[in-house]
Amino acid sequence: MGFEPTNEGFADLAIGPLWYRADKIVKYQHSYSNRFLVERKGRFVLLRQDVRIHLMSSPKFFIQIYGCQANKSDAERLTAMYIDNGYIEAENWQDCDELILVTCSVRERAEDRVRAFLLKVMSYYQEEEKKAPKVVFSGCMLHHGVERLRQMLPMIDEFMPTNKMAFAKRAVRKDKKHAFVPISTGCNSFCTYCIVPFARGREASRSFEDIMEEVQALVKEGYSEITLIGQNVNSWGLEKIGISARKMMLHGDLKREDLPSNQSQYLSVKGTPPFVKLLQAISQFETIKMIRFLSSNPWDFHDELIDEIARNPKIDRFIHLPVQSGSNSVLHRMNRGYTREDYLLVVKKLRQKIKDLVLGTDIIVGFPGETNEEFKDTVKLAKEVGWHVGFVNIYSPRPGTVADKLYKDDVPYKIKKERWDILDEIINKKHLKERPKVV
Repeated sequence: MGFEPTNEGFADLAIGPLWYRADKIVKYQHSYSNRFLVERKGRFVLLRQDVRIHLMSSPKFFIQIYGCQANKSDAERLTAMYIDNGYIEAENWQDCDELILVTCSVRERAEDRVRAFLLKVMSYYQEEEKKAPKVVFSGCMLHHGVERLRQMLPMIDEFMPTNKMAFAKRAVRKDKKHAFVPISTGCNSFCTYCIVPFARGREASRSFEDIMEEVQALVKEGYSEITLIGQNVNSWGLEKIGISARKMMLHGDLKREDLPSNQSQYLSVKGTPPFVKLLQAISQFETIKMIRFLSSNPWDFHDELIDEIARNPKIDRFIHLPVQSGSNSVLHRMNRGYTREDYLLVVKKLRQKIKDLVLGTDIIVGFPGETNEEFKDTVKLAKEVGWHVGFVNIYSPRPGTVADKLYKDDVPYKIKKERWDILDEIINKKHLKERPKVV
């Protein structure tokens, strides 16, 4: 079509003007006018006899992210969805047509931040006498239900469940070296304090073929670091086998051939776990230099996984292994599925096999009924394990969870904060100079 840009940012056309966005021709319009100007950020301007006529402007979107790495991954896939639908990304929320919130509901404080932000947004647009953007709501706060959320936050215009984007084929990443790759979503563990099974649904594994297709594409794009994302990555490929059956397999009390026929296609935990096979497959790519994974549950951190980490130099030596409490009675009330002794055994095996191991964890203080003695058990465990980083959280009741229904939130906030300070001092402040990289 005779398209040649000039130094002034204009373009000469042999036949007529084009509507042009980024590197994609949006529309061709037959005309005898032969010059036009392309402005960045989706602005389209036609020049005729030195008079600029605005023709078209792409709608803008902005994504506000709260919470964990899974939410960051969801936001990357949301970005791709919007761009593929003709939107451009705004530089800030003050200049967008659609505002998308990927929310977190793990703690009450996270929800408070979302509410405060939305009130700030609405106040800004009202004061500036500007049209407010369309508000799209996603993430774990959807567990409240649409009706309840409309009462809480009437400015919400649309709801987007997380399962609509978790395994989307395309993602737009700002980081050109490291990439999040989701391998599963949801959770089957139903820890009594946790909202994830209600917000993200039951556990579902992404197919091996789909994961490898994305990894291959990342390799072609020059990515060298990958983080596999799942609520419990150890469970990948095994979600159709009940947790009780898997625990029996883990201890040798049940064999694969004893499983019902509709579950026989899944490997037993006593064999090579599917997640280990996935790590091995991804490691075959020469240009992939670092593989991380988040998160793991201590009860099914298999010996085969420990062996694979030990012999595979591409797997990061930082292992995030949430414990939540050092008290067996609290762990029982949490329905975590292991004891402090089980946890210590996994740590022992890891340290025996992986000499440069770096450990991180999650801990909840002030869980309902947590006594001074139960908290002291957590302090003892922290000193014994020697975690390099700990994400210590103050318990807050989550509506709809078992803990909220069964237990009274009876630990005063002052005591919760004191316990938080103690663990932060023991774990985090002690290791400030050697804090591991956490993506």
